[in-house]
Amino acid sequence: MRINHLFSVAFLVVAGLLLPGCKNGTQKDATTAPVTDSIPAIPYITLNNGMKMPQLGCGTFTLKETTPACVKHAIHLGFRLFDTAQGYGNEAEVWQGIKESGIDRSEVFITSKVSTDAMRNHTVRESLNQSIEVLGGGYIDLMLIHWPVEGFIEETWKIMEEYVDAGKIRAIGLSNFNPRHIDDLLKYARIKPVVNQIEVHPYLTQQEVVGYTFAKGIQVEGWAPLGQGQCLGDETIAGIAGKYGKSVAQVILRWNIQRGLIAIPRCDNPDYTAENLDIFDFELSPVDMAIINGLNKNQRTNSKNDPEHFPW
Repeated sequence: MRINHLFSVAFLVVAGLLLPGCKNGTQKDATTAPVTDSIPAIPYITLNNGMKMPQLGCGTFTLKETTPACVKHAIHLGFRLFDTAQGYGNEAEVWQGIKESGIDRSEVFITSKVSTDAMRNHTVRESLNQSIEVLGGGYIDLMLIHWPVEGFIEETWKIMEEYVDAGKIRAIGLSNFNPRHIDDLLKYARIKPVVNQIEVHPYLTQQEVVGYTFAKGIQVEGWAPLGQGQCLGDETIAGIAGKYGKSVAQVILRWNIQRGLIAIPRCDNPDYTAENLDIFDFELSPVDMAIINGLNKNQRTNSKNDPEHFPW
């Protein structure tokens, strides 16, 4: 259970983060509210190709029917980065939420990922065409290789480079790549990856992979930044949160931001989505950062989510 959840609505009213039209803690239907005029100051990260990417966004893993409403609500709160994947089966729903929000396409940053099936079946081009079509028919801001499927990475990467050349994809990157995978790809990559999206949270700090990726000039983006809920009951983080008057989730996301990472917590709960946005008015001390770093257990949300042990 998220810390301070019982007080989240009241807090958001005070902070001015609820949708326009909210009164006495009662939230207006997100499908009818206009885009807010007051957008929180989410920092942007400059990628190695010069593109700017929001440092805090919304993940959509496991979302399906509720995706349009969740995405639209997040846009009204001020989020501009949305992460989906071919394997999530909700690219069209993510686009529906963006379209219904009324925001201009140029104001949002959309990330998707090539599925392992498309790689193995040599249908990467078909999958990219489909993703582009269901995500508005124009372009995708960032396309990642979802997993390092050995024997298929080079073919996939070179196809993705073609789509960058054609202006159909603005940037390409990696997901769940370890240092050896990165080194192999850089031997033949004509276009350098801009991002490596990996699982990162206090119980899986990934110090080695994060440092190595940064050293190669590639930005790190963390998925499951809250450990899919596993870290929210941590007593040590709760003690730190109490010092700052924040929730455990807010402290963890702030820890991600201060490490220089891009973070994409899921946007499946309207109250939590708003709470996740309220992390830019405080800063963790170096000591508190070190304490959270020390909580590492090399514990993945799913033991199978280790690219070194997948049956590729």
